[in-house]
Amino acid sequence: MKEINNVAVLGGGAAGFFAALSVKKHHPQAKVILYEKTTKVLAKVKISGGGRCNVTNSDSDIDALCMAYPRGGKQLRNLFYRFNTTDTQEWFESRGIPLKSEADGRVFPVSNKSQSIIDCLMQEAEDLGIDLYYNKTITSLKKDGILWNLSIKDEAATKNFNAVVIATGGNPKISGFDWIKTLNHKIIAPVPSLFTFNMPNEKITELMGVTVENVYMKIKKHGIEVSGPLLITHWGMSGPTILKGSAFGAQKLAKCEYQFELLINWVGEKNTTILFNQLQACANQNPQKTLFNQKAFSLPQRLWQFLVQKNNIPQTKKWIDLSKKEGRRFVECLVNDKYLVSGKTTFKDEFVTCGGVSLSSINLKTMESKTSAGLYFAGEVLNIDGITGGYNFQSAWTTGFVAGQLKT
Repeated sequence: MKEINNVAVLGGGAAGFFAALSVKKHHPQAKVILYEKTTKVLAKVKISGGGRCNVTNSDSDIDALCMAYPRGGKQLRNLFYRFNTTDTQEWFESRGIPLKSEADGRVFPVSNKSQSIIDCLMQEAEDLGIDLYYNKTITSLKKDGILWNLSIKDEAATKNFNAVVIATGGNPKISGFDWIKTLNHKIIAPVPSLFTFNMPNEKITELMGVTVENVYMKIKKHGIEVSGPLLITHWGMSGPTILKGSAFGAQKLAKCEYQFELLINWVGEKNTTILFNQLQACANQNPQKTLFNQKAFSLPQRLWQFLVQKNNIPQTKKWIDLSKKEGRRFVECLVNDKYLVSGKTTFKDEFVTCGGVSLSSINLKTMESKTSAGLYFAGEVLNIDGITGGYNFQSAWTTGFVAGQLKT
């Protein structure tokens, strides 16, 4: 590309915004126009993290960072060496937005308000002279010589650009996959990621609000095993572990229409002999107390009592009266508690997908299309997605930054 003086960025989310800012940083002479299909930009930034905006993750180790992406982790490696979590934090803080890291690695603005991030990005766009256009639906994108012709719904004249960055997100309803496919790009059908599990026929939903800090979870027959905190809800199960499992199993779980069996290890330890010995130790120390009221493991009281009842152990049964057979059966339940999942619940506003433009269609050194010179991609429109914890925003910042360099 000999001259870059007119650039279009499609999509006003995190990736699109950062791509537009990157274009102006690397090509200050270029006129940059950002087109957004809806009435507002940075919508996910607004509601992310309960309105606090989980900007990124504090983990700066590239290898560990790549492991947080069920799809795209290996391909992101080299990109992270060019713009990673440390760079993201420095970028915002250098513009007057102090950030803080929480114990689980999530990074938020000190203000605890996503509006701080939005205001920063909007101000930067204004300072750099980036034009924002709302309610613009792209109907087609075609190459005419060295220029790209952009057609917009209800506008007769086409717009001509030297380069175009597509950052339209992963939602198939708004991402423009149909016209992207016409440009000879392979599209992997998007399916939801980061969703919770519905258990309409399981009594454990009566424990809504109970949190367990560290469980092992296995999705039976699908080879998915994860660990971490779990939250019991009125519809089933949620929390970081469930969301992580849904991300790594997104495609497999879509194929089985979200009907599967879940195995939960509530106590973290997998060695049943060790657990049975702990059970026996509790019985020896508390012979006259009931199992219902005296826990043998560090579990929430309501969950412990639920598991006691699930194993048909009477509330009045004392530890001294627990047989070895009953004890071993109870231990087996603690490490392999079974639940039937029937459906999912997706956070509609924070809709995350796996799928999109195949990375095989992209030059991952530049984010430029392999089939169409001057066309770049960034963000969730690509087949890249991360687990919860700021990783999806980080891939948006990273791919947006690199795409905005407009290197060929």
